[in-house]
Amino acid sequence: MNEKIIERAGEIIAERANGSQNFVTLAFVNRDGYPHTTTISISKAEGIKWLTFCTGTGAKKDTIDRCNKASVCINSPEYHIALTGTIEQINDPDVKKEMWYGGLKNHFSGWDDPNYCVLKFTTERYNILLLSDGQAAQDNLT
Repeated sequence: MNEKIIERAGEIIAERANGSQNFVTLAFVNRDGYPHTTTISISKAEGIKWLTFCTGTGAKKDTIDRCNKASVCINSPEYHIALTGTIEQINDPDVKKEMWYGGLKNHFSGWDDPNYCVLKFTTERYNILLLSDGQAAQDNLT
């Protein structure tokens, strides 16, 4: 049963990554040890296994190096998908180029802008509630 719920959650995430309603919340521990939550767009995902986000570098690398634990929340009146796992900052030029999309031009000069980076979130645990189907699942991903 969890496989069907996980598959549907992956479809929802894919829709969010490619649609106009792609904002989700990303939470992690900031460099002062406090929870930090931000609204961000999903750039690419593989089901619920991993999600990527394009953003500015800022203090994120220092923050993520100190504590790479994070969570992502994706919700609407029809579903609630809470993912817990780890996050890493990726500065590989090939990945940055692959993840680049036109909307980023408003914030960065190009895929090679040193202030532009990709964050990759890898799911370890999930809590999924599909209200329209009346189904729920909670477990470790691995």
